[in-house]
Amino acid sequence: MRNRKASKIFYFIVLIFLYNSVFAQNLKQEKMEQLNFMIGEWVGTTKVYENGVVARQGSAYENISYDLDKSILVIELNTEFLQLHTIINYDEKDQKYYYYRFSKGGAARYPAEYKDGQLIVWRDEKTRFFFSRTQEGGFQEYGEQIINREWTKIFEDTFKNTQ
Repeated sequence: MRNRKASKIFYFIVLIFLYNSVFAQNLKQEKMEQLNFMIGEWVGTTKVYENGVVARQGSAYENISYDLDKSILVIELNTEFLQLHTIINYDEKDQKYYYYRFSKGGAARYPAEYKDGQLIVWRDEKTRFFFSRTQEGGFQEYGEQIINREWTKIFEDTFKNTQ
């Protein structure tokens, strides 16, 4: 009798563990699928702003794809001014996205959120980056920084899908 009771308890614990694992995996998959709008090979232009005015402009290329069974999103950005390799993932424990940026100058990790159809990355309290689809079916990234108590655009990349 005791062995049957212990067996039932053991199977109940295993069932709860499996349920939690499947639920967490489904949550992560659901969160990562929200970023489908970013997927593609993108060609366009990059603009760097200083004091609200375009200071530099050039061509840009970006390849964005999933990897590791859609558990991460990989962004490869090449512009005339900047080369970045970025990885985005969703952390179930923290219940937020993380944006891992790698460049020749080093690496950084920033928290991010998906809101109103776009990904918003927070470099710090005064700097944020937006990733969204355009009405024309393209893709856009831009950054803003608080300057003189107002959000001011510091860069903008606009892309069209190459396919």
